[in-house]
Amino acid sequence: MRVMGVDPGLTRCGVGVVDGSTGRPLHMAAVGVLRTPADEETARRLVMIERGIEEWLDAHSPDVVAVERVFSQHNIRTVMGTAQASAVAMLCAARRGLPLALHTPSEVKAAVTGSGRADKAQVGAMVTRLLRLREAPRPADAADALALAICHIWRAPAHDRLRRARAVAHPEHGTIRSKGSTPS
Repeated sequence: MRVMGVDPGLTRCGVGVVDGSTGRPLHMAAVGVLRTPADEETARRLVMIERGIEEWLDAHSPDVVAVERVFSQHNIRTVMGTAQASAVAMLCAARRGLPLALHTPSEVKAAVTGSGRADKAQVGAMVTRLLRLREAPRPADAADALALAICHIWRAPAHDRLRRARAVAHPEHGTIRSKGSTPS
């Protein structure tokens, strides 16, 4: 499985592509950061992020896109920019029909380090070790994107089993219909 992880941010949006499967060695295919100037208009910055993500999708053809789930922070401006960048990544994946997974920061930290409270240095160190890299990807947004991809590779089988079990238990929730549509 090839997973593109996206650590959303308006100034720095981390992107990383990891190949692997549960129980097998992981391989980093690519890592980087999409940057936008802080003094640029927000709408233009979002277009820059969209173009960058589209280029990464074209270049690396992931099977799935894993995006960090936005969580509430004290700084509302930071949360807004993160949410907007996250929505762009989600839109790019949806436009291509790619499966999308959202993982919380603590879920990613726990998957990669064993602790949901790990700091950025610990995440970077474990990403370096798990992917057998010579040094931690910099800045931390790049390492976080790889951590998202790793988290998804390791958790996808369990998430898929849960999704299938829910679909069997509640088949009426398996499809989404628009208002006024009738079941087929």
